[in-house]
Amino acid sequence: MPKILPATGGDVVEIILADHRWFEEALRELRDVQSDRSAVLADLATVLIAHAEAEESKVYPQLRKKDAIDADEVEHSEHEHDEGNAALLELMEVEDTGSEDFSEKLHELSEALSHHLDEEERDVLNPARTDVSEEVRRQLGDAFAEERARLIDSGCGDIANVRKLVEAS
Repeated sequence: MPKILPATGGDVVEIILADHRWFEEALRELRDVQSDRSAVLADLATVLIAHAEAEESKVYPQLRKKDAIDADEVEHSEHEHDEGNAALLELMEVEDTGSEDFSEKLHELSEALSHHLDEEERDVLNPARTDVSEEVRRQLGDAFAEERARLIDSGCGDIANVRKLVEAS
């Protein structure tokens, strides 16, 4: 099972990419019927929620302010976070991790997440690389990592919190 990545600062693009690779590994683990799917899902929920919330509060507004991304890109990414959260909640609500229902909901989450990672890497992270200084990317990385760690410590992946986020969107 992939370990939750430690909250270290650095270039925000690299930190976000590391989380993206971690998400892909967690999804592979969830597809494996012999893995501890409940434990992997709990970790995935925690990191996914912390990652998205930290991006929305610490990264997107600053990239917008620096004109690296525009309001439409922020809105689109936030909408995709909402879709991912809804798919995550549906998967978390399946009681039998060995069921066909679990596989179907996992597929829906995997599709939503893969689509978002692809778009974010092309439309948000590339402009961050080219239009934002290394110093600013480091400041954003520190702020992102700190917020992500705070959210993980708060238990943000708890099903009640995920449900609250989905209902609020």
